[in-house]
Amino acid sequence: MTLAKRLLPAVSLILLFLFFASQSAPFRSMDNITNIVGQNAWLLIASMGMTIVILGGGIDLSVGSVMAFSGVVSVHLMVNMKVPVPLAMLAGLAAGGVAGAINGLLVTKLRIPAFIATLGMLLIARGAALSLSKGVTVDGAPEAFMQFAGGKFFNIPTPLIMTIAIAGLVALAMHFTKFGRYVQAIGSNAEAARVSGVPVHKTLLWTYILGGIFAGFAGLVEAARQGSGNPTSAEGYELDVVTAVVVGGASLSGGEGRVSGTILGVLLVAFLRNGLNLIGVEPFLQKAYIGALILAAVAFDQWARRKSAA
Repeated sequence: MTLAKRLLPAVSLILLFLFFASQSAPFRSMDNITNIVGQNAWLLIASMGMTIVILGGGIDLSVGSVMAFSGVVSVHLMVNMKVPVPLAMLAGLAAGGVAGAINGLLVTKLRIPAFIATLGMLLIARGAALSLSKGVTVDGAPEAFMQFAGGKFFNIPTPLIMTIAIAGLVALAMHFTKFGRYVQAIGSNAEAARVSGVPVHKTLLWTYILGGIFAGFAGLVEAARQGSGNPTSAEGYELDVVTAVVVGGASLSGGEGRVSGTILGVLLVAFLRNGLNLIGVEPFLQKAYIGALILAAVAFDQWARRKSAA
């Protein structure tokens, strides 16, 4: 990764922050910054999983639907079957992991392109969430579950603690473990990695399983924040997740990306949405700005690759 590509997310974040801070006094308040962190904890958690998948040369478009499915599974078990909160949460994570495993098997065993395989899972997981909940929101989540996203530990918001811990663990895994080296090697050149003895299919399968688990985790955070399991929640969230990872410097071609860059990408997306809301930009136009951000990030990535190859 070139120095310019590493610095771009940080520079962009600073400029974006300064712009919105100059346009809106509420934007630069500490309460607003705290709210941004709490409301976007799901984005950082899901983006950690997407970082692993994209580093391996894949992509997962089912994130939003898996989030909704995991949230519905957990809250349904808590409310309608009186399952203890910890066990219900584990079931939600397992639901995300199963969805990820199916994605991985479709990509590695059946050789279905990741775009198509995960697009299919997007519909399957959403349909499963709607079926399990009978198409209505499952209300009445226990207070203990809602504290998962709204509580504090030593006066530090729980979502902030979770996101820091998860980002740290993923960074360590990607930089200092054999699995992390395998993922980056596969993303750079899968055939060369295979010839070198890397278990390509097994490693890729695990990238999708982890991606599903992180999506499930993000779904639990959102369900806890809302106090319910909503089968229609998180629609389109996969676009924000992909945007955060790509804007953070990861390449959609695989093999290139950093956890620190993804964190900056998450903050960019979160600050952009929040700032646009505060200065009164219409929600419909906000989607256009996010789309422009994706195009700019991918265009810069392609330009950087051509320049380094020249």
